Amino acid sequence: MTDINKLNPDKLRIVLVLQGGGALGAYQAGVYQALHEHKLVPDWIVGTSIGAINAALIAGNEQSVRLEKVKAFWDRVSHPDMLDMARVDDRQRRSNIWLNTFDTVMRGVPGFFSPRPFSGFPYGMTVAPEEASFYDTLPLRDTLRELVDFDYLNAEGGMRLTVNAVNVRTGELAHFDSESGQLCADHVRASGSLPPAFAPVRIGEELYWDGGLYSNTPLESVLRELPGGDTICFMVDLWSAEGEVPVTMDEVSTRQKDVTYASRSKRHIEDYSATHALQHKLRQLYARLPEAERSDDDRRELAALGCDATLHIVRIPYAGHDWHMASKDVNFSKGSIEWRWEQGYRDALRALKHAGWLAMVAEETAVVVHELPPEQDDWVAVAA
Repeated sequence: MTDINKLNPDKLRIVLVLQGGGALGAYQAGVYQALHEHKLVPDWIVGTSIGAINAALIAGNEQSVRLEKVKAFWDRVSHPDMLDMARVDDRQRRSNIWLNTFDTVMRGVPGFFSPRPFSGFPYGMTVAPEEASFYDTLPLRDTLRELVDFDYLNAEGGMRLTVNAVNVRTGELAHFDSESGQLCADHVRASGSLPPAFAPVRIGEELYWDGGLYSNTPLESVLRELPGGDTICFMVDLWSAEGEVPVTMDEVSTRQKDVTYASRSKRHIEDYSATHALQHKLRQLYARLPEAERSDDDRRELAALGCDATLHIVRIPYAGHDWHMASKDVNFSKGSIEWRWEQGYRDALRALKHAGWLAMVAEETAVVVHELPPEQDDWVAVAA
């Protein structure tokens, strides 16, 4: 007899949504560690950019080695610090981060991307589209092929993976999905190809850029498929939509990035809730029709709209300020990576401790958003 997981006794479908954010993605890895340790195995992971990389590492490995492979990736891309970050003051830590980030800009990140030293692209020269960038991400392809078992990922019955990218020619968002096609390292690489740092990746006849250019939080990929039952969706946000008014150039640049890449989930959730309410009303009206006026076609069309279900969205936001550095997503300092990982782990444990999705909700409730509260406060849930 299979043990019942107290955090998911009804065996609800579990979805993990991971947005883009470069080096901030170590926070997502910490969140996953908490889910992994509590045997909350995602049925479906949707990722963009660094979220697509983390997602592939999770979906593309057996349960026994998933966390090990995620750690291997982040160990590989971490830059060693010149100082022991735990033994110096904040001013020295910040100076170390600036130097470390400068080193990343100049030399790239091992196993991720490397500079194009002889490219004419920075000087306005015409180059091949796959070379139109400051850095080359072919090292990431090699890393993914080493750490991700794509045969396992694409096998029938495995964890579903969706990675998002933007078609360079049409500007439309593409959803590369393991349920509808075979995924490879280049699909993941395309999802993280943010210009002008990274060049587009060719998939078939088309070129693709980072999915964050269109929508950095891929929640809409989940919402556009009305679930066939109640679902727990862990959504990890790396950028803050709200913040203080900036007063320095660095703060302005940082705030601009936060606003640009912050989640637009509130609007998507409102649209989903409105659609859900209309569908619920349609079923009520249909039920009032005399049996003679109902048809098999009507029943099939109603069934195609999806069934009544509740989506529990557990939002886990990264709260690090990173000294208001605009380059925080390029800060691959080992100390920073470890700190973000630990914060993600601790925040996820808080979410799991409260487990707001276990509370009863009205049957017609479309979405419940569970916000992570301050540590001393109670869990906050907002029904939509």
